[in-house]
Formats: sequence, C-alpha cells, structure tokens
Amino acid sequence: MKINIRKGVEKDIKAALGLIQELADYEKAPQEVVVTEESMLKDGFGELAVYEFLVAEIDNAVVGIAVYFPTYSTWKGRALHLEDLVVTQSHRRKGIGRLLFDTIVQVAQKTQTQRLTWQVLDWNSPAIEFYETLDANFDGEWINCKLTASQIQNYSF
Repeated sequence: MKINIRKGVEKDIKAALGLIQELADYEKAPQEVVVTEESMLKDGFGELAVYEFLVAEIDNAVVGIAVYFPTYSTWKGRALHLEDLVVTQSHRRKGIGRLLFDTIVQVAQKTQTQRLTWQVLDWNSPAIEFYETLDANFDGEWINCKLTASQIQNYSF
C-alpha cells in the first residue's frame, strides 16, 4: 500500500468535504457542517484564501486530509493552526495520520512557524493517544471561546 501525501487541490474538495462530514458524524455533530463545496472552493482557492489542506491518497483515492491555516501569536509571531486531521475509518491505524501530521510539521518548519496548535475533544481517546505519541503538550489552562454565526449576526454594539 503506497500512501501519497500532497497539497490539496480544487478537485479534492468533494472528497475533503466527505471526510469533514465523516468527522462530524464521529464527533456526534453531523448537523454542524454548513460548508459546501462552493464555499470551500472560494475559501481555499479564491482571492482571499484562508486555509490550505493536505490529502493522503491511496490508489488515487483520498483517504485522509489535514486542514490548516496561518495564525499569528502576539507573543511568538508566526503560527499555524491545524483545524482538522481526518483519516477515513477504514484506513485508520495504518500510519496515515502520522504522515499527515509529519507533513504539517514540515510546513511549520519551512515557514519558520513558532507554534503549531490544534484541539482534540476530551473524550476522543484514540486521538489523544495519538497526540501523546508525538509528545504534544495538552493545555488544561486555556478555555476555548467562540461566537456562532447567529451570535455574530445578532451581536449588540
């Protein structure tokens, strides 16, 4: 089995969206996915592209993705955020996630990134165990905050 890791291109969007939905199903939030192929094309390849992604493929079929984007730390400078790393259920535990993660680290090294961040759900034991093998730091001090689309639209000034 030859695994190829490469930068995602426009023709990969449909497969990427399928993996995103698979992840949402796994995380018990299938209704939360509101992105479309069109919005992913615009947001990833349009004039104001805001993300990039890697694909893992076997026999020209996409079996994994890693979606990431640049951020900036006022303390550290250039940073990257790994939004999602997904390997389809039938191809997990074959080293594909590790290859995707290794490639993200190579991107971080190449761009002189000072920090790479990502999140993992506290109940996702397989992912936590994977990140532990990478000697990742688990930060119990910071609390994640967010405003949803409706909260943004209804925000009172």
